[in-house]
Amino acid sequence: MRQVLVLNGPNLGRLGSREPDVYGSASFEELALECREAGRELDLHVEVRQTDDEAELIGWVHEAIDGRLPIVLNPAAFTHYSYALRDALAMRTAPLVEVHLSNPAAREAFRHTSVVAAVADGTVAGFGLMSYRLALHAIADMTGGAGQAGDAGQAGGAGRTGAGAQG
Repeated sequence: MRQVLVLNGPNLGRLGSREPDVYGSASFEELALECREAGRELDLHVEVRQTDDEAELIGWVHEAIDGRLPIVLNPAAFTHYSYALRDALAMRTAPLVEVHLSNPAAREAFRHTSVVAAVADGTVAGFGLMSYRLALHAIADMTGGAGQAGDAGQAGGAGRTGAGAQG
C-alpha cells in the first residue's frame, strides 16, 4: 500500500465554521475521513495533516521528499505568496497534486495566482471535498495504484513544465 501525505495549510482546521458558503459545511475531521476512505478504495495509505505554520508545512514537504512520498497539497493562503513552500516543493521526488475546495480563479483577484502550480503535476479546484478525492485518484494513477497503469512520466512531465493551469 503506497503512502500519501495530504497536507493542508492555514485555516483549514476551521472547516465547517469558516465561510461555509465558500468552503462547505464539512469539518476538517470529515475531510480527513473522506480522504482516508478514498485512499482505502485506491489502495493508498493516506495521512492527513493540517497546520497554520509555514515552517511546519515545509518540514512535512521535506519529510515527503526524503521518503519519496506523493503529496496532495492544499496550501490555502500560502498558495499565493509562499516562495519558500514553492522552492521546497520544487525538490519533490514523487507526484504532487495541488488541491483547493473552492475555485480560486472564480474568487478575488489576489487568489488567481498560485506560486505552487508550476511545480505540481496538476491542480484540482472547485469541487469541494470531491477535489481531494479526484486528487487522490490522480496520485493513484501516477503511482500505479488501484490497479491503474497510468503513464506517470507523461503526467508528471506536463505539470512540471508548467502546462497545468490553476483553476
